[in-house]
Amino acid sequence: MNVAARIPTKPEFSKDALVLDAAAEVERIVEALRKQVLGALGRRGAVIGLSGGIDSSVVAALCVRAFGNDKVLGVFMPEHHSSDDSLRLGRSCAAQLGISTVLEDISFALEGLGAYRRQIEAIRTVVPEYDDGWKCKLVLPSVLASNGLNITRLTVQSRDGTRTVRLSSDAYLQIVAATNYKQRVRKMTEYYHADRLRYAVVGTPNRLEHDQGFFVKQGDGIADVMPIAHLYKTQVYQLAEYLEVEEEIRHRPPTTDTFSMPQSQEEFYFALPYHLMDLCLYAVNHGIPPDEVAGIVGLTAAQVEMVFRDIDAKRRATRYLHARPMLVAQVFED
Repeated sequence: MNVAARIPTKPEFSKDALVLDAAAEVERIVEALRKQVLGALGRRGAVIGLSGGIDSSVVAALCVRAFGNDKVLGVFMPEHHSSDDSLRLGRSCAAQLGISTVLEDISFALEGLGAYRRQIEAIRTVVPEYDDGWKCKLVLPSVLASNGLNITRLTVQSRDGTRTVRLSSDAYLQIVAATNYKQRVRKMTEYYHADRLRYAVVGTPNRLEHDQGFFVKQGDGIADVMPIAHLYKTQVYQLAEYLEVEEEIRHRPPTTDTFSMPQSQEEFYFALPYHLMDLCLYAVNHGIPPDEVAGIVGLTAAQVEMVFRDIDAKRRATRYLHARPMLVAQVFED
């Protein structure tokens, strides 16, 4: 065999680089779900937290194809800061799929844990007048607009208007820590229902979120299986169209639905809109140089380099989130 023939070639890069065969991919995922959940894990069905977003809707549809709608449970877990649209669209998705659902309002658990109180305490260190009638969100400026460190800021909204302020490191960390209660309580709730039904908890992170650490450790970052973690967000939308997920869900902008103010994923975490982030991440993964990417995504080569650096920085910063518990000595053979 020719040695040169064994050297992998760089894939051709274009706006269509992430186009996939949706029918074949759905079949592959459904087969994997059956082998993993029914076979390897010995569970009888799937529990999914339904948020009304594209990822959970696609995962629910895949699970229905894998196990049947009588073996899939959707769990709605709203709290004080949740958007009304999340519950409405989640219910619409469940009705379309014909799956059973339960509603678990986690507000009471969060109050008992002090999640809201701890968040307000941290905010008041920089905005002393902040009270229950106000709203807030964390905002990360676009990496393209930054000449140095990209610092998260706090936006607050009162009856008198909206303003954005800088946070101390301690305040920022406490706000994030308090907010992370939400994802962890939701995951505990999913596992309660999974345990009582002998189902598997099916996670909903896509590749962009999983790669870049856009999840909470032991919260939405944990599950028994993650069937779309290998798919770029753009590809999840392709599956959504093939699976005939409701049009309103497919056209809903990705949101965090975490803070009391509306917030896009872009302003909270990612440097660019998801369809451009996907292409940049794909380029990083395949060694495609910035000057080749620039014309495709509509940025300069220097801007693409900034996005590449941001991708690498997030990978380094969130390595801890992916880490398994460390042991002094190996317990089981791999």
